[in-house]
Formats: sequence, structure tokens, C-alpha cells
Amino acid sequence: MTEIVLMSDPKIAAIPVVDCGELLLDVRERELFPVDARRRDDSGAFAHLRVGVLDRLVRARALLPRGVRLLFVEGYRPPALQRQYFEQYADELRAGNPGWDAERVRNAASRYVSPPEIAPHSAGAAVDLTLVDADGHELDMGTPVNANPEESDGACYTGASGIGPRARANRRLLGDALTAAGLVNYPTEWWHWSYGDRYWAFTEQREHALYGPTEAPVLSERT
Repeated sequence: MTEIVLMSDPKIAAIPVVDCGELLLDVRERELFPVDARRRDDSGAFAHLRVGVLDRLVRARALLPRGVRLLFVEGYRPPALQRQYFEQYADELRAGNPGWDAERVRNAASRYVSPPEIAPHSAGAAVDLTLVDADGHELDMGTPVNANPEESDGACYTGASGIGPRARANRRLLGDALTAAGLVNYPTEWWHWSYGDRYWAFTEQREHALYGPTEAPVLSERT
């Protein structure tokens, strides 16, 4: 497996952000693909993405074969919630590995939850998603969406070798469509794709990110 650069790597945080100011749109308003409820929040923030990310998802949708659809799971995540997720997971790792120092805990946590200050979800730049068939049944992807490295024994990594051929083919199908549409994957999470954030800028060798974390997004009228 190719060496993975984690979100906690200083190279990611060092990338500047020149926010283009795009709005966050509610993906439910366009009814372009099914939206899952597992990450739904009272405000509806989870169903929002920056315009540029949503446009690229639409392109990816058109590249999938007939009978296969994208299932949207989570987009925008408020920074306070991102911080909560990160700290909770770091606490779990710390409790299970009392000999780890702070840096090791931070790096391990960033395999599954991005550090709050650079999190693509909090910029409205990232989306968690999977594939479903025409009847809405999720395809075999090797692990559930949001399986962490510990519970999946590393099978959540996009390039994991310990998954079946059908799951590998489905991950390839998802990845080919999203990559062709201009999104990049975080390789510790097969379901996590982004555009315009710092990790995208790093992967695509851009001078700066287009979107930065926002505390006060402009949401559409539906929320």
C-alpha cells in the first residue's frame, strides 16, 4: 500500500486557504440522489455542501452505470461537532493505549476524524457517501460507512487488501466516478471524498485551498 499522508501531517496544515466564498447548499433541495438519515442533525447542516463539491457529485452520478446510485451520508459538519468527534475518538485511543504520547494519539485519531482546525467536513468541502442499487440497498463495500480502523482491522482503508473481490470492485466503481469528477479520497476512509479543501490541495498539488472551516455558514432556506 502506498504511504498515506494523514490529515494530522504538518504539510496539510501548512497549506494556505483562500476561501472563495461559495455558499453551502442543501443537497436535498435538488433531489439528485438519496440522502441517508444516519448522520442527520436537527439543523439539517449535515445535508449541505459547497456549490463546487455538489456540482462535482452531479458529474460523478452521471458516470455510474444504470441501476447504481450515490447515497449521500454526510456533508457539512459544524466545527464544534467536529471537535467533539475528534476528542471523543482521541480519548478512546488514549484509554486503550496508555503508553502513547500526545502526538501518537493525534496521528492515530486523524486516521478516522480530522483535526478540527483543518477538517474538510467543517469547510463544507467533504462528503461521506456510498453506493446503492435501484432499490436503495447498499452495495458491498467491505465495511460499513464510518467503520473505524480498530473495529474493521484496517479494512476501512480504501486500498485494504483484506476485503472480497465484490467489495473491491464496488470501491473501484465509486472511486473511478468521483475521481473523474474532480474529487479526492482520504485513503484511510473509502467513503470520504472532498474537493477544494487543504487535503485536496495537497493531493492535487495546488498552491492553496478554496474552502476553509466556517463557524457561521450561510445555509439555504430549507434549514
